Amino acid sequence: MAYVDINCDMGESFGAYKMGRDEEILDHITSINIACGFHAGDPTTMRKTVQLALEKNVAIGAHPGFQDLVGFGRRNMNVSPQEVYDIVTYQIGALYAFVKAEGGVLQHVKPHGALYNMASTNTALSEAIAEAIYKVNPELILFGLSGSELVKAGKRIGLCSANEVFSDRTYQHDGTLTSRNNSNALIKESDVAVKQVIKMIKEGKVQSLQGTEIAIEANTICIHGDGESALDFAKYISTTLQNADINILKIAEFLK
Repeated sequence: MAYVDINCDMGESFGAYKMGRDEEILDHITSINIACGFHAGDPTTMRKTVQLALEKNVAIGAHPGFQDLVGFGRRNMNVSPQEVYDIVTYQIGALYAFVKAEGGVLQHVKPHGALYNMASTNTALSEAIAEAIYKVNPELILFGLSGSELVKAGKRIGLCSANEVFSDRTYQHDGTLTSRNNSNALIKESDVAVKQVIKMIKEGKVQSLQGTEIAIEANTICIHGDGESALDFAKYISTTLQNADINILKIAEFLK
């Protein structure tokens, strides 16, 4: 039987502004990536989201991003590796404090948005992220785009590194995600998205927008919690994967 983790970005509400259906979606995932206040979230939201995750027995991860609330952390920034090291360390520390205060354990770190995408191809930035995680706690698991420089950097420094795939995103021939600026970046049909995921898990392949099949490894699947049909999709993918004899577990339970 195949094993996979399902993760979702959450804790993205800010002040009076609410985003996502966190509490309901938590019933259908195994790992949560909590925004740490730079691209989204705030201290109160972080605490409440940690509490929810612990109540639902969902593994907790830090989701550090660029300090860009207006752009939701999805805009590239001209930053040095040292700056990336500092902002990642800072944000992990912030979430770690809430997790510890609530009696929980931090499982992983997954960079967000533009930081994630830039580190996927930039060796210096990926190494800065991996070093920050390792120095905070070498037992933390690094989530990175499958086959990317980020995953490679994590493995080089000695971190357990999980290859992440995306259920609702299309891929380029080099294994990178299609830019959100492209009209074909998102897969909007649930059945198409889940078929892509099953193929990635069972066959280790995904079809690029250019029509070629590329090799890919899937340890954890990212689903998004902020769309209109996010809850329905979370239920659908969880049920469909289990019906396909794919066991859904927290990443720490099967990836060593």
